[in-house]
Amino acid sequence: MKKLLLVITTVLLALTTHAQNFPETQYIDSEMQLTKYDKDTSAHAVVLKEFGKAWISSNDNMPLIYEYHVKIKIFDSKAFNQGNVSVRLYHGDNDSFETIRDIKGVTFYKDDNGMIQKAELDPKKVYRETINKHHELVKFALPNLRDGCIIEYSYVTESPYRFNFHSWDFQSDIPKMYSEYEAHIPAIYEYNISLRGFLKLTKSVLDLERECFSYYGVKADCTKAIYAMENVPAFVEEAHMTSPANYLSAVYFELAAMTKQNGIKEKITQEWGSIDRELKANDSFGSQMKRRDLLKDHLPPSILILTDTLSKAKAVYAYLQKWFKWNKMRGIYSEDGLKKALDNHSANVADINLSLVAALAAVGINAEAVVLSTRDNGLVNKLFPVVSDFDYVIARVNIGNKPYLLDATDPVLAFGMLPLRCINDQGRVMSLNKPSYWIDLVENQKSTRTSSLDLTLQPDGKIKGTINTYYVGYAAYEKRLAIKKFNSADEYIENLDEKNNRIKIVKSEILNLDSLDLPLSEKLEVVMDGYKNLDGGNFTFNPAFWDLETENPFKLTERNYPVDLGSTIDHRLSLLFHFPENFTVSQQPNPVGIALPNKAGRFITSIEVSGNTISYSQVEQLNKAIYTPEEYPYLKELFNKIIQNQKANIVFKKNP
Repeated sequence: MKKLLLVITTVLLALTTHAQNFPETQYIDSEMQLTKYDKDTSAHAVVLKEFGKAWISSNDNMPLIYEYHVKIKIFDSKAFNQGNVSVRLYHGDNDSFETIRDIKGVTFYKDDNGMIQKAELDPKKVYRETINKHHELVKFALPNLRDGCIIEYSYVTESPYRFNFHSWDFQSDIPKMYSEYEAHIPAIYEYNISLRGFLKLTKSVLDLERECFSYYGVKADCTKAIYAMENVPAFVEEAHMTSPANYLSAVYFELAAMTKQNGIKEKITQEWGSIDRELKANDSFGSQMKRRDLLKDHLPPSILILTDTLSKAKAVYAYLQKWFKWNKMRGIYSEDGLKKALDNHSANVADINLSLVAALAAVGINAEAVVLSTRDNGLVNKLFPVVSDFDYVIARVNIGNKPYLLDATDPVLAFGMLPLRCINDQGRVMSLNKPSYWIDLVENQKSTRTSSLDLTLQPDGKIKGTINTYYVGYAAYEKRLAIKKFNSADEYIENLDEKNNRIKIVKSEILNLDSLDLPLSEKLEVVMDGYKNLDGGNFTFNPAFWDLETENPFKLTERNYPVDLGSTIDHRLSLLFHFPENFTVSQQPNPVGIALPNKAGRFITSIEVSGNTISYSQVEQLNKAIYTPEEYPYLKELFNKIIQNQKANIVFKKNP
């Protein structure tokens, strides 16, 4: 499902409603007495009022000015984090940077005697934190937070980046009673304005302001845009979703054109053809893709002499996986060039995967770069191409008429697989010899896990046996990641043993840990408690204990954004449980068969008693990587039924 995107193309001049900021550092008794928000009684805080205003100044360099002012009611300590404020500022090259000023903050609270007190933010307690050479955070914390307090703060930023007119988020992690944004746009600038999300505006007004802007001594009119929402619900993040920015109700501005001093209109919004040319000519992108001679000199002879194309591609991929350590920095541009990255063994994602593109070309394999936006970065705006929408680059090759997408940043990622962060809508393929084009970023491999248990109840009440689990596709990738977090496989097993209090691992074996193209196998010999004292001669055993769903990841009453798993899922468990002849099965779970509509998923169990052996099996399948909001209630109910049915035990009775 695509995000809601409404592009505004008309100007409404008939309405005359005006935006208005609210008085600073004032409160009313009803706000102080408020103990809950009636429209969301579970909320720990609510925005009482929020106002923003942005305009382009006529001053030197024409900075973009942005004012922000908010007042928040905090009901209890779980919302004290609302008093910790961070403002991100960008520092560009060529001595251009964003600034912040006029930071104010105040807290209204009741003291121990019930009197209302006022605590103001100390300007000396505003701190700056450098993130990297391009970003810093300005941070401050509102003082004297208490249950029932009201916090209020405001600030002003200035930015030289007029092409990024300030966006506005109506939704956040807490509800809002009222949120309003006012934008003043000079007529010399033409912006594409888009509304995202699923909520409707309470107010949407475009007015004409005469001669509000001065441009090299020439007066220009402005468009005054006012957008507001009342009773805005909190945006609740849930498992299996891409960036909240894709679904938050918000308004965005993108510069499309501007009129220059000489009166000529310059188009700013690029076409994909111009993006192609820009990237191919860029020293930090296209020029690095061409460095095949550098990579050919770097590759060992054992790779160069291979004749099978697929084997050669896998060898190049594996070599660079081991050579580089990813520094966790994303981006589509090489930081300091491939040569320096190769020398340092540490690099950002662009250096690693552009090296992969060049290395594959060096051994005669036609490779292309694919620029994309990761899941937590949001979706790319395909209507108005902007290079800055992309934050990641991978490689693409065609071998035997089969395409492979490759990311060499992760040493446990198999050839032809992408990390979940990259499974996000579509990527743009950048070739050196043909126009760019879109491809779907989907993963054909499933997350497959198969567990086989063979357990025997001993006369002393202990249960002994083996648990063999095989992991394929994403399940194998995730398991390898879990194991590699430890210094050794033995250390991982020790940790697994400690976490499972009921089970003692006597012996273990992990196969194919570093053979990424093969299934990962985990074999455990275990001992666990069955019973100690038989009260009434009975004891219970849960046949699904090794693969329990203990918590439903889907809790929302309604979810307006899709469930994005990244891949399909197939988890299976089979159990053989042997018990002594002096026991009988007095109660057993009923077989279950639950299915989603249109064969989108299912949960099936079967159980059979034959002599002194119980055979139990369960299958959990999700046959789609993405489920729409309309399918959400069915998916939620499926997990409710799985959890409910997995609570059923087998009851054994000891015969006299």
